[in-house]
Amino acid sequence: MEKITAGRPKVAIIDPNTLAVLGLKQVLQNVMPIMTIDTFGSFTEFEAANPEQYIHYFVSMDIVLQERVFFSQRNRKTIVLTLSLNDMSQLREFHSLCINQPEKHLIKQLLTLAQHAHGGGHNLPPMPNILEQKILTDREIEVMSLIVQGYINKEIADRLNIGLSTVVTHRKNIMDKLGMKSVSALTIYAVMHGYVDINKI
Repeated sequence: MEKITAGRPKVAIIDPNTLAVLGLKQVLQNVMPIMTIDTFGSFTEFEAANPEQYIHYFVSMDIVLQERVFFSQRNRKTIVLTLSLNDMSQLREFHSLCINQPEKHLIKQLLTLAQHAHGGGHNLPPMPNILEQKILTDREIEVMSLIVQGYINKEIADRLNIGLSTVVTHRKNIMDKLGMKSVSALTIYAVMHGYVDINKI
């Protein structure tokens, strides 16, 4: 198992809220399947695990406030987990991520953060070869684009002038070819590959 994850970029989540950590880990694994994600319930646990090995830290607001000096010195790596989208409740020197929102919005915010911090994919590790290749047909790309924009099967069929069962077949083929199980994962793939503008999701 260690060999598979060796050399992969590492991300740390530091938050005492176990459910929040598990949920965020799942979403991050969808957004960045090439990352290894380690989770910590306290700053002490995190500190004992060689913090410098991580390219990003996703940290609860209270831990950042308690350990402000440590995270301020690493503010480019630090993303503060907040419960509010209100700018007034966020720390100015850090990027923030509101975890108290629907998955679709959380993924959009994560993708926006990734594009802002790693414009054009700079500093991001390369995608696995299979995901770099064009493996979908043009029609499947059209269907995928509409799926991630929130259209239901009937609307996709009407827009593309194809049968409902054809849309269902395309949908299944897309998921099978990409090895994905959720619309969230599909959204990430579509945005990362430039098939859909992030503002349309």
